[in-house]
Amino acid sequence: MALERGRKTPEVAEGGRFLVLPVAADVKIYEGSLVAIGADGYAKAAAKGTGLTAAGRAERFADNTGGADGDITVKVARGVFVWDNDGSVTEAHILKDCYIVDDCTVTATSTGSSKAGKVIAVSDDDVAVETR
Repeated sequence: MALERGRKTPEVAEGGRFLVLPVAADVKIYEGSLVAIGADGYAKAAAKGTGLTAAGRAERFADNTGGADGDITVKVARGVFVWDNDGSVTEAHILKDCYIVDDCTVTATSTGSSKAGKVIAVSDDDVAVETR
């Protein structure tokens, strides 16, 4: 039913800056790595492939080796982070999408990969990527 007066609407996940995500089975996620969510809803280290959703940067190491889906969680920060440039991202890509190569590298090429986020700044070796 639509509101007829004001209400106190709770805020979750620290204003959306941080997420606490369940980790996929048999996965290690290193602190500072790019984290992705698979189609199954579980977090994993970002890797080349389709069907992933970039979540952000891992705030701590998460080792679910030998564990089942969701046995542990990982805290992930959303924001603008600097990742390695595979050499294909240039200034021409600023405010355009870039794509996942692995858990610390992005590319301008979408083929066979999932979106990492929007390019904010570029240097020869690095790309600042907005993941929100």
